[in-house]
Amino acid sequence: QKQQQPKPAPADADAAPPPPEFKTAHSPWFTYASMVTLFTLCPPFVILLWYTVVHADGSVARTYEHLRDRGILEGLKAIWPMPTVVAGKIILGFALFEAALQLLLPGKRFEGPISPAGNVPVYKANGLLAYAVTLVTYLSLWWFGIFNPAIVYDHLGEIYSALVFGSLVFCLCLYIKGHVAPSSSDSGSSGNAFIDFYWGMELYPRIGKHFDIKVFTNCRFGMMSWAVLAVTYCIKQYEMNGRVADSMLVNTALMLIYITKFFWWESGYWCTMDIAHDRAGFYICWGCLVWVPSTYTSPGMYLVNHPVNLGPQLAISILLAGILCIYINYDCDRQRQEFRRTNGKASVWGKAPSKIVASYQTTKGETKTSLLLTSGWWGFSRHFHYVPEILAAFFWTVPALFNHFMPYFYVIHLTILLLDRAKRDDDRCSTKYVRQVLEDVLQQSTIQGCSWYLLNGVLCN
Repeated sequence: QKQQQPKPAPADADAAPPPPEFKTAHSPWFTYASMVTLFTLCPPFVILLWYTVVHADGSVARTYEHLRDRGILEGLKAIWPMPTVVAGKIILGFALFEAALQLLLPGKRFEGPISPAGNVPVYKANGLLAYAVTLVTYLSLWWFGIFNPAIVYDHLGEIYSALVFGSLVFCLCLYIKGHVAPSSSDSGSSGNAFIDFYWGMELYPRIGKHFDIKVFTNCRFGMMSWAVLAVTYCIKQYEMNGRVADSMLVNTALMLIYITKFFWWESGYWCTMDIAHDRAGFYICWGCLVWVPSTYTSPGMYLVNHPVNLGPQLAISILLAGILCIYINYDCDRQRQEFRRTNGKASVWGKAPSKIVASYQTTKGETKTSLLLTSGWWGFSRHFHYVPEILAAFFWTVPALFNHFMPYFYVIHLTILLLDRAKRDDDRCSTKYVRQVLEDVLQQSTIQGCSWYLLNGVLCN
């Protein structure tokens, strides 16, 4: 097994690996339409969401009236803030700090799954330590009067605007890098420039030998900014009102518990579709650099100016329900990770696990095997772990109650995203594993009397 290391692009075209075949989970027309729609609508939507929540009292109707009265383009131009020096300093300072933590903090060596080209990516698992250092540093800067996090909220529009444009430039650099200096043999062009920019050209792009770009964009910038902004909204509400409403406390607590779970399990995330199968392009990298800190944090952003007093009983009930969902989501991933770590020998709920031994071929023609867990949480459905994840998002949003639609955008978006991911994952399995394995999956699904993606059946993952 080879370790994932940067390599120069092959000089001889005959020696180069074949370009990746562009396969879609949906029809080609739907796929291309979706790519163009997301590419053109997501950037302005980030600004519209911020404007609606912060300046339009959370009312979609007021934002619609603004665009209707002025026209879409003029209306967007009127509300779109220009990037500022302050916003640039905040983004650059945060990015450099997280990059330094990623490189300098100690961590155990972790090997990811074998790539399609037969490489084994190697990581340094220091995410939880970086997360703790980040939050302690951020709160200390506020506590000792060195930096006021409320400034981040006050410049949020300019920050999002700078991220929208800056991240497009970042993705363009990734596209160029994929052509001229790919980090490994897990790279290549589809033959279509837009697809290469949107989906990416490299599976594991790196700067040097140790700085993994996708770990930075997905984990250390995207997920870390989610936690930092959740704390920021809490502090901003405290400075505005002299207190933090119980609705904000529940929202922030559940988000931070979820993000803590993520960094505790970060090495498991490196084995998921985002890292092990999706290449580094606009879809993944722009999404983590811009979409995550803007839309994922939107319930807390809304609560800054719309505090709700839930009362102790309701607040505690929502908090406990959310914690339970986060735990189940974590235990699903832990169960599968432990199953793989022990090569299928770990007991599941006190019993020997049921499993499928699946064989597949790498792009070099080598035959490999994978173990597919079909018991425990993974015996309930093909993608049961998405159910508690969606419910957890609902529980950290519901403290906002139901006066406006906007706080619930993330829950709806997450549901659509995970349904699409389930479809893509199933299609990937259908092409990766041999027919006999699929027949085994269908047979077990029939025996259990189940076939649904989320609520019944067997997971192929």
